[in-house]
Amino acid sequence: MNWQERIVIDKNVCHGKACIKGTRIMVSVILDNLAVGVTVPEILKSYPSLSQEDIFATLAYAAELARERVILLAA
Repeated sequence: MNWQERIVIDKNVCHGKACIKGTRIMVSVILDNLAVGVTVPEILKSYPSLSQEDIFATLAYAAELARERVILLAA
């Protein structure tokens, strides 16, 4: 999955937050929905301009970010 083909960051769109290309749907909105258990079909129904590949791109983008930062957790 090449998330760069589907996710853009434009300082003039959504205050520079990562969005799905051609939309104002922020990656964080999709990830928040997934995190609380909203299913992919439910997200697609709520945001008809999205595709399943867009949702997979958000996960790939999040995985990329997770590889770049270490968060220390209390033991």
